[in-house]
Amino acid sequence: MNLIDRGHGVPVVLIPGIQGRWEWMKPTVEALAAHCRVLTFSLADEPTAGADIEAPGFDGYVAQVRQALDQARLERAVICGVSYGGLVASAFAATHPDRLAALVLASALPPSWQLNDRARFYLRAPRLLSPVFCLASLRLYPEIAAASGGHWPGVRAAARVGARAIRHPFHPVRMARRATFTPTMSATTPDDLRVPVLLITGDEGLDKVVPPRLTMEYRRRWPHAQHAILPRTGHLGIVTRAREFAGLVAPFAQQAVQDAELASRRRHVG
Repeated sequence: MNLIDRGHGVPVVLIPGIQGRWEWMKPTVEALAAHCRVLTFSLADEPTAGADIEAPGFDGYVAQVRQALDQARLERAVICGVSYGGLVASAFAATHPDRLAALVLASALPPSWQLNDRARFYLRAPRLLSPVFCLASLRLYPEIAAASGGHWPGVRAAARVGARAIRHPFHPVRMARRATFTPTMSATTPDDLRVPVLLITGDEGLDKVVPPRLTMEYRRRWPHAQHAILPRTGHLGIVTRAREFAGLVAPFAQQAVQDAELASRRRHVG
């Protein structure tokens, strides 16, 4: 598998969103790698992923996280899922709890999520309707402007986001297919999850893709989950305010691993 491995310290596996390309998160990877060891990849069915995964569909994405840990020779890591990647991260927590140091879900889709009418229309002919999808992305501009501090800084930031998407384009058919993989709540949110959990959302009025109230559904299952808001952001906050995102994730990850190591030493002494 083509595993991106950056930085040093506490290991954090960063799982991309439904577009499937790790490159869309490159500013996030760089910011987080200043504090942690960051592992990431493109989703298994992307040609650039180089993944040798036998499991089809969504199960393949979960298996890919395990493969990333094996390839990096890590027993466990902090698993961070972004948007659609949050479903993958929580499913990994359900199936591989022994390899999980902590869980971070950023603007994550909940397992109760279902396609709306607009998405169902797009899925009828994703390749043909991809221009419509791209036009719909204009709804993200207000949050980019808010994160950037004004209109003209927002225009420049939006241009950078757009340029990154053009250099590393999504594939409409693969993206549409991923949208049909909908794991159940019981399969992805185990009741007995005991590791630390951090939910990160943007502002309620700015995230037009996954409203924060949807991500907060995870807290019903895991009342011990912490919640942090990335101010002046919506769905793209991990990219538009990457350093601030890293400032939330890195201390949480470091503390979680430190606490786990301390608990392990106490068990061995006892």
